[in-house]
Amino acid sequence: MAGGTQRFSRATLPVTPWKNGGGTTQEIACWPAGAGLEDFGWRVSIASIAQAGPFSRFAGIDRSIMLLEGDGVRLRSADGAIDHRLDAPHRPFAFSGDTALDCTLLGGASSDFNVMTRRGAWRAEVRVLDGATALEAAP
Repeated sequence: MAGGTQRFSRATLPVTPWKNGGGTTQEIACWPAGAGLEDFGWRVSIASIAQAGPFSRFAGIDRSIMLLEGDGVRLRSADGAIDHRLDAPHRPFAFSGDTALDCTLLGGASSDFNVMTRRGAWRAEVRVLDGATALEAAP
């Protein structure tokens, strides 16, 4: 995707079921291309959450998640450090992939946008823009 914008249709993205059966993922892009879940530098995807259960942990990964559609979820860590309702569309929530989170549905199934980056190598900031905006490249 370097060097420009690449258009895609969500309907054409492959659907991969989660190991725990609680939902599915559609990868939009990752770097390096073709990298797996253990060796990506960064990854952008859409997830559909169909049932409550543990959120996948990704050691050494920083995550940002944003509700796209549906009732949303509540994310909680066992120690209470994180207790977040992801129930308003287009409001990014950043957290460490090292943290074990439990996910509870706030109604029916929902879908979310995810950005994951390998800590120390990549960094991402998810922002929702209301209109055309010029963005500066990071140094």
